[in-house]
Amino acid sequence: MDRIEQFIADFASFVWGLPLLVLLVGGGIYFLIVSRFLPYRYIGHAINILRGKYDDPNDPGDISHFQALSTALASTIGMGNIAGVAVAITIGGPGAIFWMWVSGVIGMCTKFFTCSLAIMYRGKDSKGNVQGGPMYYVTEGLGKAWKPLAIFFSLAGLIGSLPVFNVNQLTQAIRDILLVPSGIETGFSSNLVTGIILLIITSIVILGGLKRISQTTEKLVPIMVVLYFVAVLIILIINAKEVPHYLGLIFTEAFSATHHKGDQMLGGALGGLILLGIRRGAFSNEAGIGTAPMAHGAARTAEPIREGLVAMLGPFIDTIIVCTLTALCILVTGVWQTAGTNGVSLTASAFANSIPGFGSYLLLLCIAIFSISSLFSFSYYGTKCLSYLIGADKQHIYNYFYLGSILLASITSLDLMINLIDGFYALMAIPTMTAAILLAPRVMKEAKRYFASIE
Repeated sequence: MDRIEQFIADFASFVWGLPLLVLLVGGGIYFLIVSRFLPYRYIGHAINILRGKYDDPNDPGDISHFQALSTALASTIGMGNIAGVAVAITIGGPGAIFWMWVSGVIGMCTKFFTCSLAIMYRGKDSKGNVQGGPMYYVTEGLGKAWKPLAIFFSLAGLIGSLPVFNVNQLTQAIRDILLVPSGIETGFSSNLVTGIILLIITSIVILGGLKRISQTTEKLVPIMVVLYFVAVLIILIINAKEVPHYLGLIFTEAFSATHHKGDQMLGGALGGLILLGIRRGAFSNEAGIGTAPMAHGAARTAEPIREGLVAMLGPFIDTIIVCTLTALCILVTGVWQTAGTNGVSLTASAFANSIPGFGSYLLLLCIAIFSISSLFSFSYYGTKCLSYLIGADKQHIYNYFYLGSILLASITSLDLMINLIDGFYALMAIPTMTAAILLAPRVMKEAKRYFASIE
């Protein structure tokens, strides 16, 4: 097992090297330059679209704009926002959060382009149903000669869509917050029982298909964001005196990197810190990875730019709001320097210190909703990838592979799970970003037409 863990860690470090950083960040900056920040001026319009102001039941697609965003957010607002932020601070210190913010702002533009393309170049599966996602905009937008790139994305997506990180961290949270304080013996058996319970809950929803997934997530996502926001707000009010200091530290540490303890890059700690922040930011908001275009590609709309604008809201909610709340919570309580724990346990310490008695249980409730909602969305992404590879009539096979991975993740280590998903996210980003960069001029042509029509 140690050899496997080391191999997966080396694999993740290799694929998250300088070339991928240039592709994700450089590609995002290219989108900003090409668009001249135009999409950012229509955030208000995006909110009106989300509210259903422009809905037309006769438009092609399966789900509403709100359900598409909820499905995408259900996967992005997950353990990346709680455990992922804790991992970033543990390795990189407060400065890592600044680079996560940068990743979020750039990610908004990346989501605009990739999710607009998901509607512009929808294809049909083997059953003749309209589908969207990177594998379809690669072949429909660039041509059949690029199909190997679409196959590459779909193969990587089979592993990248597994819920192993979320399950692993939820299992750890249940163990540390609920079982250990209650004096219940923990180990392989308790972890396995947790995995079986999650498997049953997930089965009920995902075997019902996209509509049941979207209907469930549209109810869960607003609840989980509000609940978590209120809980962290209480902690920040209790530690109000510390907030200005740590907000300042996030900016100063972003360029000094004095607390960075991870791998160096470009000859120094600062390069390593930037890579850490971008990597954790990408894990959190999934901009450029290719999962969100699969959800937004199913939206009921005939206007690609509308869905691109709605998708832009995702990284803002996910990285700028939710990740910042988690980061401040960990920083102002001081647990990032004293707890000696990692992942979700670090965030749990912050909650327990500030709200004695029930703080950790409140976090456990948030984590449970975050993780379980993520389990629903990721299964949809995996079935779409398998559908593209071997046909829509066989896509259900993925669900059984997916459910089996829930049991595996509940009994394995954090490092193995986080490196596995990081590695395959990186592979998914290659075709997603390559095709989006090549097709960006077409998106801007469509965007100028659309924005002119609403003014």
